[in-house]
Parts: sequence; C-alpha cells; structure tokens
Amino acid sequence: MTILDSKGRLFGKISILDAGAAMIIFMVIAGIFLLPGKTSSYAQGSPIEVDVIVRGLNAIDPKNILKPGDKISVIIRNEPSGQVDLTKLEFLPRTLAIAQPDGSVKALPDPRPEMRFSNDLLMTLNGNAKVADDGGLIFGNKKVKIGTSLELEGPQYSFNSSVVAIRGTKK
Repeated sequence: MTILDSKGRLFGKISILDAGAAMIIFMVIAGIFLLPGKTSSYAQGSPIEVDVIVRGLNAIDPKNILKPGDKISVIIRNEPSGQVDLTKLEFLPRTLAIAQPDGSVKALPDPRPEMRFSNDLLMTLNGNAKVADDGGLIFGNKKVKIGTSLELEGPQYSFNSSVVAIRGTKK
C-alpha cells in the first residue's frame, strides 16, 4: 500500500486537500486557546482616582440623580469603557464677576432665574485602569489624560465631563 495514490489520497482514503484544511483549522483553534495574547480588560489594572468637572448640567434636582456610591458607566470617544464608582460629589457655586462702585470686582451669586437649573459639579470617580509605559492612564483601551472628555451615563442621565486630575497611577 502506497502513502499517496494516483488520485491524491493518503493511504487511499483521505484527500490531501481535506487533510490540509483540517490541519489549518486545528492550528487556528489551538492558537486561539493556547496563545491568547495580551488581555485588554481594564478591570485588571491598578486602582485609580479621577476628578472630573461638569459644567452646566441642566437638571431640576441633580442631588437626587447623583449620589456618592453610585456606579457610573464611562464612555470615551463613543466607546463604552466600563464602570466606575462615584465617591465624592461637590456642587460648585454659580457666580458672576460684578464690578463694585469703588472699581473692585466681586464674585456674587448669579441672580438670573434660569441659572438655578444649571449646575457645575466636581466629581471624584474610582475605578481600575492600566498604566502605560509613559505613565499615562489606559482606561477601557483608551488613553485618558487631563483634559480628556468623558461621557458619564447612569439610569437617569447622560452628560459630558472633563478630566481635571488623575491620582493613583504609580507603577
């Protein structure tokens, strides 16, 4: 009995093309499970703390919508990037610079009635992220730096914020 017959079959039973296709499929499956490569999960990173500022959040009662301890979904550049915990929430005063009769300028509360629905917030978010080789923060496969816009989403809201501080990125 010959290894390869005149019709291109191994041992007279299996076509060389079928054997080659089966070998390629086997190698692909083995490669997927045996050599997975680098993982891109943000949950395996180190703990970080990010301060974000929200300017002009229009809501009648934001104190009932946002509370410390809430889980907030983060979207960076239109791509979901996981969840963080809201640990601190500070409402910033809405003021105007008003010239005084003596020529000085004083910051006074904004008297316009429509501004009572516009809120400025400083929020501290806790989560896990990876630290890049250059010391930057990688959150959900996106690099985050001071000034990066984050979209924050919860069950009753969706608004934009800007990163103003990052802590906990030591290697």
